[in-house]
Amino acid sequence: MFSPLGLFKHTPCPEDPHCSLTPCLFSHDRSTEPHDDSVTHRKTSVAHPLGYEEETDELNGPRKRRRIKENAKDHLAEKPTDSTLGTPSSPPSSQTDPKRLSSALKDQFDEPPRTASRTISPPPLRGGARAPAKKFASTLDTAKARAPIVQTHVNGLDSPSATRKTPLPKVKVPEESLNPRMLLNPPASHAIRLRLLTMLHEQLTRLNDEVKRGDDPSKGPLTLSDSELIIQALDEEFQFARGNFSVYQNVIKSRIMVLKKMKLAIWEAERIKKIAERLPKATPRGPSTPAPIVTEMTPAEEIAFVPRLAAQQEGLNKHGYVTTMPTETELEAARNGVESAQGWEQCDRCNTRFQVFPGRREEDGALTSGGTCTYHWAKPRRPDVVKGENKPRELKYACCDETLGVSSGCTKADSHVFKTSDPKRLALVMPFETTPVSTLNDIPGAVCFDCEMGYSTLGMELIRLTATAWPDGKELLDVLVRPLGEVLDLNSRFSGVWPEDYANAVPYDQASPHQQGTADDGTTRLQIVDSPFTARELLFKLLTLETPLIGHALENDLNAARILHPTIVDTALLFPHPRGLPLRFGLKVLMKRHLGRDIQMGGDQGHDSKEDARAAGDLVRFRVGEMWQKMRGEGWTKRDGEFFPGPAVWPYLFPPHMQWRAMHITQRRKVDCLRG
Repeated sequence: MFSPLGLFKHTPCPEDPHCSLTPCLFSHDRSTEPHDDSVTHRKTSVAHPLGYEEETDELNGPRKRRRIKENAKDHLAEKPTDSTLGTPSSPPSSQTDPKRLSSALKDQFDEPPRTASRTISPPPLRGGARAPAKKFASTLDTAKARAPIVQTHVNGLDSPSATRKTPLPKVKVPEESLNPRMLLNPPASHAIRLRLLTMLHEQLTRLNDEVKRGDDPSKGPLTLSDSELIIQALDEEFQFARGNFSVYQNVIKSRIMVLKKMKLAIWEAERIKKIAERLPKATPRGPSTPAPIVTEMTPAEEIAFVPRLAAQQEGLNKHGYVTTMPTETELEAARNGVESAQGWEQCDRCNTRFQVFPGRREEDGALTSGGTCTYHWAKPRRPDVVKGENKPRELKYACCDETLGVSSGCTKADSHVFKTSDPKRLALVMPFETTPVSTLNDIPGAVCFDCEMGYSTLGMELIRLTATAWPDGKELLDVLVRPLGEVLDLNSRFSGVWPEDYANAVPYDQASPHQQGTADDGTTRLQIVDSPFTARELLFKLLTLETPLIGHALENDLNAARILHPTIVDTALLFPHPRGLPLRFGLKVLMKRHLGRDIQMGGDQGHDSKEDARAAGDLVRFRVGEMWQKMRGEGWTKRDGEFFPGPAVWPYLFPPHMQWRAMHITQRRKVDCLRG
């Protein structure tokens, strides 16, 4: 049996009045029981504030409570007090005045119950292990505490009961909890990893709290939020866990002891170093000071020499270069394929299938389907080999240092984008055109060329075109271009073209082609043309079929402008990768390796096409100087802008079937010189 504990003392006995049990659990009607007439029982009824009527017996005390109101919230009333003595006055009647309801109790009913905001405790871990309880400040509570309070005024006075709070901002919930990340072959059990992770997190939290308690407001950026502390602890433990299995516990315990004994100044220096690693090493926009390049030639001789570096057209079409015009049959087949696809494309960043609506969809005006795009903006690379480390190197994204396959991306964009490299599809949007024969007299000897591209509903299109003279680097053309399709993404992280550039641009003026200025916010005002066709025509005025066109990875720039040019000098081909095409070095790597100069240091601000064009020209000058040094060692000479081979090279300039005759003539000349 169970102990009743008075649970049934207010329940009428079902056997009353014939119940014979002396210690009965239920209540009995005392009106039928004998009582002493000498004792007078007086009962009073008092209205309870929660809507009950409490019946009180002076002899036996309160007996029971009876519900008198259906809705206590609507009929609660303040208990009146005597103004002179401050004591409760006579009990109110059952009919309360709704105009004198307590505002404090009303606010109490308006608030949700406390259980609605109570946190849920995690279940205990398997094996009996349980992580020590951690008390984190709720981000939502902090936002509520910092939210400004707006008071309304009643009759000109501030009314505390009318206090209202502004809507709270949405708070981002941490995506990860303090739980070790999964590994295929963990170095220890989950319980051990969790205990070490918790100890590591405690030391990080302690140092972070010391920074918060400091009086220096300039050290505010050094503090970490609760979610950032968890992520840093998880990152460090994950790095140790992926290392050598036999020393995992020793390494992480050593890190914990270092943090435990670490001084505040050392921790702040470590935080500054980590922040500096994430920030881009920004440099002022514009061309950097060129390093001296010695070619031992005059500018005219360099221009006469550079055609020797032109790439052979044969075989370039296998690596993305367009060397011939697509035929009408190929264009018709591509047109049928585009129509049958009905706008479905594959995202160039996250590989998601989505649909494009050029001219906007009639139902809602959307340009694409599929929602937002989550992706990594950098390519995965293998980290450098550490000396003495014998473990496989995992591919990591350079943008967030995340291992390949861990997450879908670290960056979000408003829409998906696509890119096509098929010459036939490119020609459907804008036909290719060969460089025309020019009759102008002021054509430069060689031109450096670079383009920037952005995403539109027609694919990747030209949005900026820049041309500079070679070898002096003088600006010839630099214009923004309005694409043919609706813009989806300007690709500003790489193109360096932002919406503000279009807003501040001025129309292109043929009379002053280099007109540029500075807007009120300090941005450069570029000139803008109405279409890629106009930009291409402006470039054609600077070229002939024999003009060397210099650039890096020129197949992208030529395809964006839809140009077929027979004389190209591509630095990606002049400085080939050891494993050959399609692998190639980037322009930034080549400049650092051969000229010791840093370019493209704008970080998230993107590239500068003028800087890239001049950098490609400097690399060509460097290669010209190297080749001339080698040729001069073989006996070549130059005179009046022309180059003449030496005796050792002269026979090999003839076709193979005539080289024996040239070598015989050369030998006879040597004999004649000795005799003479």
